[in-house]
Amino acid sequence: MGATAEPAVERESEGGGRGTEEEGREEKLGGEELKDVERGEVGFRKGVDGSYQHPTEYNASMLRGLHPTNPLNIVINGGTRVTTPSPVHASIPRSTPTPSYPSVPRSTPTPQSITTLNSRKYTNKFSLFLFLLHLVIAVGLVGFLVFKGIQGLIESSENIKKWEKTVLKYYVPQVEAASFLSITLAFAWQKAVREWPKLMVPFILWSTFVTSLSAGALLLCFQTPPTDGVGVCFIAFAICNGLYACWVSQRTKFCCIMFLKSLEPLSKFPDINRPIYAMLGAGFLWMSLWNLAVIGALNFYFTPLIIILLALSLAWVTEVMRNIANITVSRVIALYYLRGMQSSTQFCFQRALTYNLGSACLGSLFVPTIEALRIVARGLNLLQGEDEFMFSCANCCLGLMDFIFKFGNGWAFVQIAAYGKGFVKASQDTWELFERQKIVDIVDSDITSSICFLTGVCSGSICVIVAAAWTVKVHGGFTATISLHAFCVGYLMTRIAMALPYACVSCYYVCYAENPQNRLFDETIRDRQKMIESRQEVVVPTPRVPARFRRA
Repeated sequence: MGATAEPAVERESEGGGRGTEEEGREEKLGGEELKDVERGEVGFRKGVDGSYQHPTEYNASMLRGLHPTNPLNIVINGGTRVTTPSPVHASIPRSTPTPSYPSVPRSTPTPQSITTLNSRKYTNKFSLFLFLLHLVIAVGLVGFLVFKGIQGLIESSENIKKWEKTVLKYYVPQVEAASFLSITLAFAWQKAVREWPKLMVPFILWSTFVTSLSAGALLLCFQTPPTDGVGVCFIAFAICNGLYACWVSQRTKFCCIMFLKSLEPLSKFPDINRPIYAMLGAGFLWMSLWNLAVIGALNFYFTPLIIILLALSLAWVTEVMRNIANITVSRVIALYYLRGMQSSTQFCFQRALTYNLGSACLGSLFVPTIEALRIVARGLNLLQGEDEFMFSCANCCLGLMDFIFKFGNGWAFVQIAAYGKGFVKASQDTWELFERQKIVDIVDSDITSSICFLTGVCSGSICVIVAAAWTVKVHGGFTATISLHAFCVGYLMTRIAMALPYACVSCYYVCYAENPQNRLFDETIRDRQKMIESRQEVVVPTPRVPARFRRA
């Protein structure tokens, strides 16, 4: 009766060959012990026969799997390692049958998954090569144009000197101020979404409508052809944004719930924002040099073409920065969901900058195109009538959308971060997971990416209002150009900061699709599925090719 349970002592069967004392002596040898898998600090282990095994081979030989009848037994090196029962339980006859338990999906990592999680293969090498080549050319061109700008201020004629001094005095300060303002707004939006997600989703939808409409009205008030053109664009976007906000009003509640659920793990990682700080700092420095390069382009040949090329380069570089932050956060959160690991943000950031950089570069070209086509496809889906030409155009566009969504989507960054897959392979596997778990309608109607996009537009519109009001007082001729420049700066910087909540929501969907029985997930998605299946909830998915257009 008064017997106390003895601590469990591990032993091996006759096939194992080593006792705990020998294991204890070998584990004290610092050069032979296994290191942290996440850091990649792995060494060689001395085997039973005296030879040294690679850590992958050691893991494969030591952890063969679970015992077929008892889930508490582990098959190791051909033997079975079990816990020695206490004296009370030792008195039970061996003939007592082992109770059978229902099979429950387990999140115990297998040797294959451990190896995959620590993949050291560079993904999408060709895209990585193209980006690095482009970056070298861009850095060289920016450096050359900065030199030409300085040369124009020192050695050129008086007219060129006067023009460049005017640009430097009345153009650069507003753009730099817009950069500082955009960084402030970026962190304000991110903090607000993390603290009050239920309030911020509808607020972002309608504040973007108000700010873009205000920016357009302000530019129209200046009554110059350039500002009128830009102002009309802002007002047209505001009208479309208002219609979209009304259209998705039924989906905002579930979006708020997803933000609330997916942002819960962030409290366990206090340094999760460091990659965002690094990317915003790098983005600010690159944009500052870019502004000086624009001044130098005014003193060189083919000025409009060079400025367009610089703008495209800036968009790609900042998009890659955003996806680097996305992949970093995705790996931290995905490993927490899939394996219960609290990974180091620093090492996840290093992986995103090295092994996964190629996928970030390729995804930075694909995902914006996909989002643009998604908007076009939904617009074409609203067309009604029997016009054969319009339906043919819809058929072509929707068929392209159906193809692209299988080979390239924004959800792929989770598997890129977790398993080191290429962008296309990760996109295919992720979409197959969604189809297998029958959550395609839920994922397809998600508005998280739209909320992050509209947050960037809202910040850009605020930067336009500030920069345009400032510029019209000092040099009205620069108003339209500075307004466009300030909008791009505000939009791009805010999108980098909003990569954190976007990555959290993506991880929630993808990791749920991989293991719905994970104890970290509640009934949110399952309840949503039941409501959709019972037609209590109506979703508006991304349009696919209508059945009447598909060939038999």
